[in-house]
Amino acid sequence: MVTYGLPIVATLLAWWFSTGAILYLDGLPRATFRWSFSAATAIGLAALWGLAETAGDTSVGGAYLAVLCAVLVWGWNEMAFLFGYIAGSSREPCDPALRGWARFVQATRAILHHELALLASLAAIAALTVDGTNSFGLATFALLFAMRLSTKLNIFLGVPNTTVEFLPEHLAYLKSYFRQKPMNLLFPLSVTAATLLSAWLVHKVALSADPFIATGFVLLATLAVLGLIEHWFLVVPLPFADLWAWGLRSRAQPQTESAAVPLRPASQPAPATAGLATPRAVNPSTLVA
Repeated sequence: MVTYGLPIVATLLAWWFSTGAILYLDGLPRATFRWSFSAATAIGLAALWGLAETAGDTSVGGAYLAVLCAVLVWGWNEMAFLFGYIAGSSREPCDPALRGWARFVQATRAILHHELALLASLAAIAALTVDGTNSFGLATFALLFAMRLSTKLNIFLGVPNTTVEFLPEHLAYLKSYFRQKPMNLLFPLSVTAATLLSAWLVHKVALSADPFIATGFVLLATLAVLGLIEHWFLVVPLPFADLWAWGLRSRAQPQTESAAVPLRPASQPAPATAGLATPRAVNPSTLVA
């Protein structure tokens, strides 16, 4: 029971708490960002060191530490994005006249630096663990990256529930790239792929006699199932954001300074954002998994 139950509980708690903590810090006055991000950077560097140290550790503890360190590196990237430090080369709302490939290119420019930072982090983890026998840290980061990419593409193409409630004011321009539609052609493929991956990881757990291998695959399988659930968050009309109401509470506090980055002169009207509406629910996959 410890081999299977404990990793599941630990992953659920890490997913729930880390998401809420980042949301809470992101809702504080911008003057606090440099302190929060400095602490996150120190933790992220320590996590990279931890991944290198656990690369050859095939104990149960080694599996936990490798996955934890990968999640911490992921958290650093998410804070860099939500704080507005690493986003994209374009920080303007999408031109409502753009369609098809032109709109996709503009959307890519809006988040390109963040995607490159994620790829650089993945490459760094691969380099640190390439000669080791413990690859669960690398597998964790790759899994989070794949789930995130799928989620972003689905939100871009259109889903009933978007993530606008989780976006801070200084990233408000990203709302213009979201679409609210009953469904898109990619979503069934994404859910099918996530379901098959989750099933394969559970199968690997069932075949694993080594506690180290079993623990690592339980952690990965739990993250994969959470990623699958988060995809369903995009279409099921339930108040999932209530899970992180405590993290969003900081945004309701009085701010001593404006958190928004001006997108246009105040005298100019805001451009129309076709297809954008108030979401019925939100998706936390922009943070952890």
